[in-house]
Amino acid sequence: MQHSPPPLFKQGASARVKVVFFAVFAIALLVVDSRINSLVRVRQVVATALYPLQMLVLMPRDAVKGVGNYFASTVSLQKELSDLKQQQILQTQMLQRSTLLQTENAHLRRLMELKERTPGKSLLTEILYDARDEYVRKIILNKGMQQGVALGQPVIDERGVIGQVTRVFPLTSEVTLLTDKNQAIPVQVERSGMRSVITGRGRSAYLDMRVTSNADIKLGDILVTSGLDGIYPAGLQVAKVAQVESKASTTFEVVLCTPIAGIEQHKQLLILLVETSQLAPPESEEERTKKEKINRRMTRDSVKDGDKNLSKEAVPAAADALPSTSPATNNTTANAANNAANNAATKAATTAVPKTEVQSTAASPTKEDKK
Repeated sequence: MQHSPPPLFKQGASARVKVVFFAVFAIALLVVDSRINSLVRVRQVVATALYPLQMLVLMPRDAVKGVGNYFASTVSLQKELSDLKQQQILQTQMLQRSTLLQTENAHLRRLMELKERTPGKSLLTEILYDARDEYVRKIILNKGMQQGVALGQPVIDERGVIGQVTRVFPLTSEVTLLTDKNQAIPVQVERSGMRSVITGRGRSAYLDMRVTSNADIKLGDILVTSGLDGIYPAGLQVAKVAQVESKASTTFEVVLCTPIAGIEQHKQLLILLVETSQLAPPESEEERTKKEKINRRMTRDSVKDGDKNLSKEAVPAAADALPSTSPATNNTTANAANNAANNAATKAATTAVPKTEVQSTAASPTKEDKK
C-alpha cells in the first residue's frame, strides 16, 4: 500500500528555504517583543496553561528531594540532640562542681577564721578515706607525726567537736569520731553548768549521756566541753539534747543528743595541736577488757563475803532472841533455835544480796576511773 506525501512537501519549497523562513520569522518576533512588548500577554496565557503540566513533571523530582531532605534533617537533628545532651551533662557537672567548690570555699574560710580565733596552734587537714571496719567510726587524715600531730589531740570543725586522734603514723593519722561507742568526752550543759560525760553509740546518729533523775537538763540544751580532761579546750560545742528518757526502775535518766559538728559532711577538718605528753595515753581495748574482768571478779567476791558475814550475824541474833526454858525441853528448844537461826540467816542473805550487788556494781566504775 503506497502512501502519498503530504501536500506541503508536494507543493512547498525546499527544506533550506523553510529553515530560513522560520529563522527570519523568529527573529522578527524577538524584535517585535523587545520593542513593543506585544507578546507579554500571550506569554502569560501560555505559562498559565502550561503550569499544571510543569508541576506534574516536577513532582517526582520534588518527592525525591523531600525524602532526601527528611533523612538528612533527621540525622542532623539526632546529632544536634546528642551534642546538646552532652553539653547539658558537662554544664551540669560544672555547675555541681562549682556549687561544691563554693561550699568547700566557704567551709575553708570558716575554718581559717576559727583557726585565728582558737588559742594555741592548730593544723588544717583533709580526710583521705573512712576506716575499713564498718563497726567503728574512724577516719584517716593526711597529716601525721611529721606535721606535729600527736596521740590524743582533738579534731574539730567550725561547728564543734568531731573526734580525737587515736593513732598516729608518719604521714597520716587515725581519728575516732565522736559517735564511736568507745569515745567519751566530758561535757557540761551550757545553760546550767551541769557536768557529765557523753559517749557515742556506734552506728546510731545519737550520743548517750546518763544523768540523775533530778538533773537540770531540758530539750534543746547545748552541751559544750568542760575542759576538765586537759585535752579539749573548754567551750567547744559538742551536742544538742534531743530526747530525755526517764525510767521509774532506776534513779538515772538516759539523755539522747545529736552531734552539732558536721561529722559526715565536710572533708577539711582542724586538729588542735595541744600538748598531750603529760597526759596518760588512751586505754586500748585489751586493757579495757582486763579491767572489766577484774571488776566482775571483785563484785562476785564482795557478794560472797557479804553473804558469809550476814549468815554469821544472823545465827547469834536468833539464839539470843529465844526465851529461857526448862531442862526437859532444852533439846527441843535447841533444835528449834537452830532451825530459826538457819531460816533467819537464809532470809537475811536473800534480802541482802541485791543491795550488795548494787553497791558493788555502782562502785566498780569509780574504781576503774581511779585506776
